[in-house]
Amino acid sequence: MANPGYGKRDAPDQRPRTNHDFAHLPPREAAVAAYIDRLPGGADISVKTLAKHLPYGQCALRTALNNLRQAGHLRRGREHLTGTGSQLWITRTWFTRTARGDDWWAAFTRGDVPQEQAGEGPGAESEEPHRRPTRSRAFILLAALGRTAPALSLSQADCAALAPLVGEWFERGANEESVRHALTAGLPTPVHSPAALIRRRLTSKLPPEPAAVRPPLRMLECAKCGVPGRAEALAGGVCGDCRGEAPPRPTSPLPASAIHSRAADIRVAMSRRREESRT
Repeated sequence: MANPGYGKRDAPDQRPRTNHDFAHLPPREAAVAAYIDRLPGGADISVKTLAKHLPYGQCALRTALNNLRQAGHLRRGREHLTGTGSQLWITRTWFTRTARGDDWWAAFTRGDVPQEQAGEGPGAESEEPHRRPTRSRAFILLAALGRTAPALSLSQADCAALAPLVGEWFERGANEESVRHALTAGLPTPVHSPAALIRRRLTSKLPPEPAAVRPPLRMLECAKCGVPGRAEALAGGVCGDCRGEAPPRPTSPLPASAIHSRAADIRVAMSRRREESRT
């Protein structure tokens, strides 16, 4: 594991792992990416540590990591620690098995990660089509209410209709236990319509929306030159301020003939001063 602030951090909203996630990369980069992808969060993915476990030298691994950065799988940067009252910035290294473009990384620095449409991105065509849809957390909770309170047994249709209301509770920070307690505490006797009672409680007892959490300040490296730059520059794929190019030398506003004439005048003036000083 790496020192705090220097370990691997998984980027959000990645597709499920498949055997073809890195098929679009060269063999060396694909092997390094597959190894990093299976490391736990916080693992040390520095060049020196990777060289101890992979059959590549440090120079080759440094090149491979740079290529993964350009391919959209890895991005280094700095993140400001919010809520500490200090100006401390922590070095971060984010990795994603789903290749991301500069627009996505720029949105990530602003805390506004765009949702990817199904079937987009490299390797999407290899995912299994026609997967059986899984039941949501809300559906499972509603279907299991009858075990805790038999009077609240629901049909499959009722669970599907009420699941979006329970999803709103989850979006506002509630967990399964708090939702279950709100639905089962103090039940009347008898319960004539379980679905109507649950709908009324989910609506009337809905918790308030949580306060908006300010996204952390991030500064990522440019995907082309590797130098930290502004998120607005990253969106275009080019960071003009971090290319490392020397500024052009200023050109003289005077033509060459005027420069030679002025130099001749200066030489004549200096010779006159020398003659005057002798006399």
